[in-house]
Amino acid sequence: MNETTVADPAGTAVDPRRYHEAVQERDSIAVRPPVCLYLETTNRCNLLCTTCPRTYEELEPPADMSWELFTSVVDQVPSLARAVLHGVGEPMLVRNLPRMVRYLKDRDVYVLFNTNGTVLNERNGRALIDAELDELRVSLDASNAKSFREIRGKNYFDRILRNVRAFRELQIREGHERPLVSAWLTGLKETVEELPAFVRVAADIGVREVYLQRLVFFDEHAIGKARPDQALYEQMTREESVYLREAEALARDLGISFSASGAASEPGMSLKQSGDNAHWSLCRRPWTLMYITANGRALPCCIAPFSQRGYEHYTLGDATQQTLREMWNGSAYQSFRAALLSSEPSKACANCGLRWSL
Repeated sequence: MNETTVADPAGTAVDPRRYHEAVQERDSIAVRPPVCLYLETTNRCNLLCTTCPRTYEELEPPADMSWELFTSVVDQVPSLARAVLHGVGEPMLVRNLPRMVRYLKDRDVYVLFNTNGTVLNERNGRALIDAELDELRVSLDASNAKSFREIRGKNYFDRILRNVRAFRELQIREGHERPLVSAWLTGLKETVEELPAFVRVAADIGVREVYLQRLVFFDEHAIGKARPDQALYEQMTREESVYLREAEALARDLGISFSASGAASEPGMSLKQSGDNAHWSLCRRPWTLMYITANGRALPCCIAPFSQRGYEHYTLGDATQQTLREMWNGSAYQSFRAALLSSEPSKACANCGLRWSL
């Protein structure tokens, strides 16, 4: 990485002018358009993860983002630097996904998404390679079939390993460097001892990057295993930290990149407590990104779906009825930003950062 690039915690290079200009001034009105879009290509999923809100309730009617909505949103942000094609669903269930990736790459956008890997096969894998996807993040969350079933709700562990191994073998055999493939494990007290084994599993299937992702949880709206007692952030015991050190050492021995920051999202978005405990005040999301659901609802960030039951408190616009320009500095966005800059942000924002795990 050189001085002409800015890297997020996962190593993604982003033009610094497009990022820093968007965050240097913060007021209720954003002086520049978003540089990042979260486009929820679908809210459908074939797993029942115990850390995901969609397992426990229907947040919006089941839908795939239409091609018309997708292109309409993308076309309204000519300065877009980064697009994340996931939300609360499994992106690879979407027929148009490679076409969406290609549409973004033709506009010089960095494109990534998380997948559970259950439907990754040679046909759609080749389509993503041809579309020039930048990153494919596999959310595995376990090092064995038993833990996987308990956390992710179904018995697909061995299938996912076969799928990812075959995809990596295809990439190596044919010399494809993109997409970068990484394996992700959500940090839980229940599975922290599996960290070294998780690193070994990743190595066995040919994945060279491993991330321990922090758990998103909220006390008043705890769901499944997304509970305070499962969090590791500022609560990791000396015994638990041993597993982390073992995983780091094993990764070095195996030549694998390992990160336990859990902060990989948008560039520079890691939330750390500030001296006055107003941790929410460090958030830059409402000045740099927009999250559009499969149904067109505009949300402030990727944490919003996890923060409360229902989206009514976080809806900042409707992309099927309004332009992004109208929403971006509309009354709802302005009020949200003003609250975030005050000593009385929304309840979920007050807990965000403080309540995240690793």
